[in-house]
Amino acid sequence: MNGSSADRLRRLRWVLTALFTGMNTVGLVILAWFVLSRDDAQGIAQIDVQLDRVTSAISRQVSFDGTINFSMVNSDELNSSCPQFAIMPGGAPEFQAHLSTKTCVPMDTGVLNGLAADAVRTHGIVTGYQTGSNGDLVRVRVEPLLNPANGRYIGAVVAVADTRPVQEAHTRLVLLVVGGCVLLVAALGVAGHLLSGRSIQPAAAALQQQEVLLAETAHDLRTPVAALRALAETALDNPTQRADLLPRTVRLAVRMGSIIDDLLVRARLAAGVEQLTIQPVWLDQLVTGVVEDTHAEGAQVTVTAAPTKVDADPTLLQRAVGNLLNNAVRYGRRPGEEAIVHITVAGGTVTVADHGPGIDAAAVEDAFDRFSSTGGSSGLGLSIVRWVAQAHGGTLSVYNADEGGAIFELTLPVSAA
Repeated sequence: MNGSSADRLRRLRWVLTALFTGMNTVGLVILAWFVLSRDDAQGIAQIDVQLDRVTSAISRQVSFDGTINFSMVNSDELNSSCPQFAIMPGGAPEFQAHLSTKTCVPMDTGVLNGLAADAVRTHGIVTGYQTGSNGDLVRVRVEPLLNPANGRYIGAVVAVADTRPVQEAHTRLVLLVVGGCVLLVAALGVAGHLLSGRSIQPAAAALQQQEVLLAETAHDLRTPVAALRALAETALDNPTQRADLLPRTVRLAVRMGSIIDDLLVRARLAAGVEQLTIQPVWLDQLVTGVVEDTHAEGAQVTVTAAPTKVDADPTLLQRAVGNLLNNAVRYGRRPGEEAIVHITVAGGTVTVADHGPGIDAAAVEDAFDRFSSTGGSSGLGLSIVRWVAQAHGGTLSVYNADEGGAIFELTLPVSAA
């Protein structure tokens, strides 16, 4: 695949966003279609109920006594309300057509009579749509009239209803549903983008940690590898100097191993795979033991410790204190002078002070992500100390002393036991 891993993650986020939005859009379209279809069907059903009420009532009020009698029809309130109706012969024995007094929709009487003829011919109810004289769409219902004396159809009642109110209400609903769907799709797109970002966040964080780890590995190993190669080439070209070069080579290899160990610890802490074994630890005894086990050639290290117990992982805590001590011994000295380091332990805090050139203020603002002292420290060891402090719920602070030198304070939760 083309592009970096970060680019592929960004493309994956957009793909997940599109997939999430597309699936929800399909669901919204189906739901909108169902709602609009039901609304359209209910609108037609409401009109048909009104038309059925008119044709049924008027059919019962038409009397037959040799001639068709409309007297009851004329006195009914339906005769002057909407929907309008007409009683047409429809090809049966001719009689004078009767039209309701209120014209709700202008209709051609020829069209009405043709509808009545269809009902008389088919001996059944006819429903459907027609076009009014003004071009509007109307709904019609035709119910044939049966002469009970001879069982013959003598005409039909044609009821007509204007569909514009129902159509306008349906149109408003369509606009409302479409607008709502558009807004929901937009909201779902934003939500999908945020959710997809959160879903790939662990992978992005792991990738970033991997890239940082690789960059730090290359940065911190470049100098010792080059020095180790130079020592090896010098020893190869000058056999008489091998006795002097071999100890330097061993010390350099030990330093490289320490760097690699620090990198692995940081990677495991960042990935969350390092399992902390929290237990009460006498901090003063642990610090004293680390100082005794550390080879501090060319440095004066003093310890002032008061009994204090903290809750911590002793292995990681030893590494953190060792890194602070090594950093002070290596970089806490002035050119041509012996390193002087003083360690104080009290109240759950380990304070390491040196007499070196101090810490660059810009490095302090970088929050221990990458330290640079005037002595050229890569700062990886201090980064490990910060990770250990955070893993234990503690803090790591640094500042410069007024009389010169750097002061590091590692604070851990005091044990309640």
